[in-house]
Amino acid sequence: MWVTFTSSGLVFSEPAPVDALTLGLVFLLPAIGLTRISSSLIVYLALWFLVAAGHYLASANATDVGTAVTFSSVSLFLYIGSFVIAAFVAYHPKAHSALILNAWTCAAVIATLLALIGYVGAIPGAETLFMKFGRASGTFKDPNVFGAFLVAPVVYMLHLSIHNRGLKTVGPLWVAGLLSVGVLLSFSRGAWINLATAVLIFGYLAFITASSNWQRSRILVFLLVGVLVGTIVIGVAVQFDRVAGLLNERASLLQSYDSGHEGRFGGQAKALKIIAQNAFGIGAKEFGTHYHHEEVHNVYLSIVLKAGWIGGGLYWIAVVLTLGLGLRHALKGSGGHPIFLVLLAAFISNAAEGVVIDSDHWRHYYILMGMCWGFMSFSPNNARKQMDRFIARTLPSSISARARRSPCGIHHS
Repeated sequence: MWVTFTSSGLVFSEPAPVDALTLGLVFLLPAIGLTRISSSLIVYLALWFLVAAGHYLASANATDVGTAVTFSSVSLFLYIGSFVIAAFVAYHPKAHSALILNAWTCAAVIATLLALIGYVGAIPGAETLFMKFGRASGTFKDPNVFGAFLVAPVVYMLHLSIHNRGLKTVGPLWVAGLLSVGVLLSFSRGAWINLATAVLIFGYLAFITASSNWQRSRILVFLLVGVLVGTIVIGVAVQFDRVAGLLNERASLLQSYDSGHEGRFGGQAKALKIIAQNAFGIGAKEFGTHYHHEEVHNVYLSIVLKAGWIGGGLYWIAVVLTLGLGLRHALKGSGGHPIFLVLLAAFISNAAEGVVIDSDHWRHYYILMGMCWGFMSFSPNNARKQMDRFIARTLPSSISARARRSPCGIHHS
């Protein structure tokens, strides 16, 4: 798991190393008993199978059926991977989520450091390798995905800062600052909004679910410090002409390529008309090839084009269910929920960014969604019964009986 998620930032091309490792986990984790599949996760998997069925059905309408089927198969792989990660998290939510987030943060730090090396040209050829279109991309082929990938680790570092004590708060804050610089230099408007939204949602949820007024005060202090540091970082960055010019250009809400019949919004208007006329969809990669000069840049429209009304509608339902059930789970204060707030805040912000970008093949998006469902499906009572069955199968009967009776037995370790 550690190697898989530490390599998750290495996406110069596709398939990436993380895809091969994830495929191994899909088979390995259930085989060695590190997953817990509940009825809610079966519903989660069924939703994705139906979305995938919509993809394959729409592929029959595509001009290039092979390309559409390949895209649909990659989607199915991501859906299954999300389910297995959900079942892995459900087995031990706090420990397994911390494992994934720690490795994810390691990948984010490596990608950001390489992006900075490329941006300042510290190594010959680094600029070509770690930058795209004058924007930091790190170990990703797209600056937009690079920026969005860093959001969850930033929020996780803020979570650690809030819950750590003394000097242990300093390290996570430095990492959060470093990753925030990476988001800034990606010059992705979507990633900027993604990060700001995630931090605000996390701060709000952490504040209202805090166990004491002292903890609420601590959260406010850290959020204010974060805003101050972010302001200082932006202030320093704009002193450099190269950064200031691109920052001024990208900070505008509307770009020249957004408006007009052939712009982004014009393309979305075309997509709406095509959706209304094609209940079963037109298949993947069709819109940008035959109807418009680029893709839709809105995952909620794009998915209906690729999977039809049924597949696209079920995708919307999966997102809304995750959001609604996630908020309910967060507000009821279940065990281990401080980490859950990180996952939920990052998921909501990434889902919101989908309004302006096609994120239906973003690996980290499905990981976040799966981790949220893993937390929500966890039941302490069911977990204890599962551990008792494991003890009964693997230990001699006399030892397993004592372990199940013991208040501090093996099922607690």
